[in-house]
Amino acid sequence: MPGSSRVCADWQAGRVRVFVAILPPSVVLDQVAALRRPEHPGVRWTTRDQWHVTLRFLGEVPDPAPVADALDAASLARCSAVLGPEVAALGRRVVCLPVAGLDELAAGVVAATAEFGRPPEARPFHGHLTLARVTRGSLRDLLGEPAAARFDVRTVRLVRSRLGPGGARYDDVHVRRLR
Repeated sequence: MPGSSRVCADWQAGRVRVFVAILPPSVVLDQVAALRRPEHPGVRWTTRDQWHVTLRFLGEVPDPAPVADALDAASLARCSAVLGPEVAALGRRVVCLPVAGLDELAAGVVAATAEFGRPPEARPFHGHLTLARVTRGSLRDLLGEPAAARFDVRTVRLVRSRLGPGGARYDDVHVRRLR
């Protein structure tokens, strides 16, 4: 794996919006893609290229290379993630699939990156894969569809987020293999 300074070579001067996440394997993403996605006014469904589980959102940082270096230096172990058991709500505006088994990994990521970006959130970690955001109306009829999977987590990713009219676009800045 190339060093983080080489990985970040395409980064342009300024600040970059980043987060640390895991990406479920393709077989799990295929299962997510098979879920129903009914048309509803006020519901914006996420797309496959947006599906991930955020371990820590850092917001804007002046340079992602030190964050990548901190992730490389951290003691982060492989783990198993459990997706599901069904489509659920996170708050009143997010339709998601819960993802369990990542608490220890998320805590390690937070400890490794605490000095970068916005301060870590004080609330407990709730692993999830966002399926949709609801801007108006009820999300009740979008919930409850069964979806369950278990997968090994072998990497964490430092991801650049670019906001746009069609939703966020994500690019890996750095990928850290877990031991």
